[in-house]
Amino acid sequence: MTRPPPHGLPRRRSVLRALGAAALRPFVPAGTAATLAGIGVALASEPEITQFEVSRDEDGVYLTYAVSFELGRSPDEALTKAVPLFFVAEAEVFRERWYWRNRRVARTSRVWKIVFQPLTSTYRVTTEGGLSQSYPTRADAIAAVSRSSRWKIAEASHVEEGSSHYLEFTFRLDVSLLPRPMQIGVGGQPDWQMSVQRSQRIA
Repeated sequence: MTRPPPHGLPRRRSVLRALGAAALRPFVPAGTAATLAGIGVALASEPEITQFEVSRDEDGVYLTYAVSFELGRSPDEALTKAVPLFFVAEAEVFRERWYWRNRRVARTSRVWKIVFQPLTSTYRVTTEGGLSQSYPTRADAIAAVSRSSRWKIAEASHVEEGSSHYLEFTFRLDVSLLPRPMQIGVGGQPDWQMSVQRSQRIA
């Protein structure tokens, strides 16, 4: 639960929240607002996993994946205004147990930040470890965060011989890492709810 602001700050924070919502709220013509609300139209295409390969050797379990997606209008405009966007890939490995709930034996994640740099008109991608690289186009930056090759998701000791294991994978645009006033402004907007999941058994 979010702690209430100290006395005297609510008005200022309310203004920040309103500005964040106004800046990122997609334009909808007056005559179509009710129609969009009624049929639940999403403003961004659904993401799709185009490659998903799980391999295993004596050192551990590895995942190779690729996700195809397009940013919704509001995230796209935010990125143009130099607002950083955060993408998270998460992988969890579970061991099946017939006598109790399945046990999670490994969990790992990766976080990328994309930010537009107006002075150079490039897009900088920074990983959780602090490594960064600049790309000339938005498409190149998005391609860099949307795929991974032989990502180690579990040690060999985590996967017991003779037991059944499976992987749960999620890739998403993480609004919880945005500046706090903006988090409130984009809450519930469909074009910010970009996420895709996949489950697969580990051979």
